[in-house]
Amino acid sequence: MKLSDQSLLHLKALVNGEWVAASDGSTFEVIDPATSACIAVLPELDVAQCNEAVDGAAAAAVQLKQLTSKERGALLRRWYDLVVAARDDLSQIITAENGKPLVEAQGEVTYAADFLEWFSGVGRWKSGMVLDASKSENRVVTIKQPVGICGIITPWNFPAAMITRKVAAAIAAGCPCVVKPAAETPLTALALAELGRRAGLPAGALSIITTKKNTISVGKVLTQHPQIRKFSFTGSTAVGKLLAAQCTSTMKRVSLELGGNAPFIVFDDAELGHAVDAVIASKFRLSGQTCVCANRVYVQAGIYDRFAAAIVDKVQNIKLGPGNDPKSNIGPLITPSAALKVLRHVEDAVELGAKVLVGGKLALNLGEAFFQPTVLGYVSPRAQCAKEETFGPLLPLTRFETEDDVVHLANSTEVGLAGYFFTENLSRAWRVAEALEVGMVGVNTGIISDVASPFGGIKESGQGREGSNLGIEEYLEVKSVTFRINY
Repeated sequence: MKLSDQSLLHLKALVNGEWVAASDGSTFEVIDPATSACIAVLPELDVAQCNEAVDGAAAAAVQLKQLTSKERGALLRRWYDLVVAARDDLSQIITAENGKPLVEAQGEVTYAADFLEWFSGVGRWKSGMVLDASKSENRVVTIKQPVGICGIITPWNFPAAMITRKVAAAIAAGCPCVVKPAAETPLTALALAELGRRAGLPAGALSIITTKKNTISVGKVLTQHPQIRKFSFTGSTAVGKLLAAQCTSTMKRVSLELGGNAPFIVFDDAELGHAVDAVIASKFRLSGQTCVCANRVYVQAGIYDRFAAAIVDKVQNIKLGPGNDPKSNIGPLITPSAALKVLRHVEDAVELGAKVLVGGKLALNLGEAFFQPTVLGYVSPRAQCAKEETFGPLLPLTRFETEDDVVHLANSTEVGLAGYFFTENLSRAWRVAEALEVGMVGVNTGIISDVASPFGGIKESGQGREGSNLGIEEYLEVKSVTFRINY
């Protein structure tokens, strides 16, 4: 991998400001999803080295807490400037280890940088309150203080943005972080950490623990170490439940951004062209491997045929290929097994009566992890692709009759991360937005991610919010102080 700044490509982990190999010399490979070729070999850190990172974070916590909010904000702003300047190199790293098209990777770097900029300002406004005490001789105020050391586990689908969305909020609050990035995409995390060091992060304020074989044991350190006071995870609901249970042994503060099964509803009165473009953008970004992408598309009967035809016309023109090919609109899935899951969902839906309108097959001529952009018509609500996240380029269309019917279908799931719908009726817009059991709703849009908007779900899609002015609150404790005065 050839970069303009080759020093961003680190092949060692970062522990307490030092680049380190595994204590026993063990390593794991990072694979290019497009070619299945090894692009890097990284150290397999163990529990002892993760504990060292926690010890270093304890010292860094003192330094961060002593900085003013303004000083921490200035640090984050310098980090933002460095990330923006390194956008092209970071994009190449993301595409190489994640597989997304280069233009998507560039967009992710911009989004990741935006969180650094956002929290460089938000941190200055974390104010307490003056309360009206119930006793005349008392005066009560509240102050907000950093929760302490944070253990963080991030996913592979947004290897830059998922780190900055958590770490920027934590640093703004005065909390050091020990981060375990996904084994599939550690190079992006290491590059971001290098830029953070250049921006002035104290040693130990951000450690990056690279591991694959030791993921479970390192995860237990992050969830059970008594010095770690806050844990944040983005990933599947099943894993999130397990990690949350582990956190109870030390009663950690927990933030979880877990799986979704987003409904995308198109009512008869929707503006057809805008709805088609929005569902394409929502569904096929990162080949459908986002937790907020349209997973179930419900189309009202009066517009169904026209909508399906327009969708097929668009999807037929999507160019599938390696992420580093500028002609590619979507790239491979993260692994061959992920592509096989999409195939199983297609076959299951067809067995239940769905029709393949376009695609529907593995694209083995391109590689083992490629799957054709696919549209299925008349998909049954009983199909697997309606019950769980596909995490792939499969767009299932289900026909519905009434508003009540589709709201019931949309809410018939244990998760509730995001939901979308298109309508030109203002009253319906309010009704449906309030009725959908999700944490985030897009009305006449398929893109809801914004640094200014609270990101998070309800039900089994997690707890807590990231981004916005609320994101920093996840890393702060409220302390009340009562003064007794004499008259």
